[in-house]
Formats: sequence, C-alpha cells, structure tokens
Amino acid sequence: MPLPAKAFQRWLSGVAPDTSTADICRVSGVKRTTLAQQMVRGKVAETTVVSISRAYNINPVAALATFDTYSDLASSSLPPTDKELVSQIATVDLLRAVIVRTAPADSTGSGQPELSPPPHATSVKNWVDAIDDGELRHRVSAATGVAPQNYSAQLTANRLAPELAVATSRAAGVGLASGLVATGLVTETEAGWPPGARQAALDRLSDGDLTALAGERLQAMGRTLRRQEQDQEQTERIWENLV
Repeated sequence: MPLPAKAFQRWLSGVAPDTSTADICRVSGVKRTTLAQQMVRGKVAETTVVSISRAYNINPVAALATFDTYSDLASSSLPPTDKELVSQIATVDLLRAVIVRTAPADSTGSGQPELSPPPHATSVKNWVDAIDDGELRHRVSAATGVAPQNYSAQLTANRLAPELAVATSRAAGVGLASGLVATGLVTETEAGWPPGARQAALDRLSDGDLTALAGERLQAMGRTLRRQEQDQEQTERIWENLV
C-alpha cells in the first residue's frame, strides 16, 4: 500500500529539512517527475522512501516503521529461520554447493564461492513456501482481503507488494522484515540479518538435504521453462496464422 503523501512530507521534513526537492532527488536517484506524480496522486511508493533513506544514511526498515502502515516493523526482532535463509539462496549457488561438497577430496578448487545477494529468480515464492504451514495463504487472504488467486499470481511472477510481504510475515509468525528482503525492497543487512547468516544456514544442511533441495529447485525450474517454451510456441503459431 503506497504511503500517504502528507505523512511522507512530514517524514521528509525531518530527514532533510530546508533541502529542495531537486537536491533530494539528485542525491537519492529518485526522478523528480516520479516523485511529483506520486505527490499529486497522494500516494508515495515505498521504494521512494527506501531510496531517500539510503541517501541520508537512514535504515530503510526504520524509516518505513515511522509510517502507520509499517509501524509493526519497529517492534519486530525475530531473526530469520534457517528455512527462510536457505530460501534466499539462488539455485545456481545451491548447485555450486553440491559440486563443492561432492567433489573428490584431492580435486583442486577454490571452495564454496560467495553467495549472490537476494533477491533471486524465485526468491519470493521460495520464501513463502519456506514459512507456509499449509494454511498461510488463506490467513493472508483473510487478513488483507486479497483473493488467493491474486496472491498466487504475485508469487508466480516472483513479486509481492511490500504490505503483503509484511502481512505474510505477520501471518506466519516470522520476522516482519524478512519478506522485504525476499522482494528486494531492502537488503539482508538493512533487515538486521546477521552477517553470513545465509552461508551458515547452507553449511548446516546435510549433504542429503542440500542435494534434495537442489533437485526440487531444478524440477521447478524445468516446469517453468517448459511453460515458457509452450507459450512461445503458441505465440509463434498465432503469428504464423496472421501472416
């Protein structure tokens, strides 16, 4: 849910008093036209607050918590679970970990490479799957009024509106900022995740669990690629019939 323009103006006056809009946009990278349009509509995007916060060395999660919609973020201190941490490891990094662990002892290599930062291609859906007890989607739908099919559509597209991400965390009983990491709105550090937490969670996986997880990810990727190929073939057939 975009933030009320009046509340944003109050926040901005505290963050950058006596600073022109042009200067704020220049240092934050937010386009003046974009900010002007948001102000006219009376709704300011969360990404705008995040960009300005970073420009003025303010933690974006703390900044969002000053708005009523996200006030719960200020009191959320639950650390991410291992399942959440592993869900934010890209499939290619899981495969690399499998190779490193199963390589012969005398093989030469550089060890486990550094993990790529979230988000990744399936980070949102993986995160929801990691915290879902089977009823999570229904609880989120009941709490937010978002139809389950619309919620699922966002997951399929690997996106989730910030307020839905926080609502999902709340419904699952996990740290409220975790979903904002999965969606890419904030970083691991900004959300308060301990340094190296994802790597530590990966290291705690047994060889069997790691291999099984990598296999599940590959199967899901295969299904997605097959759907894309079928859609492409159908599109090509339509064009052939039109010409």
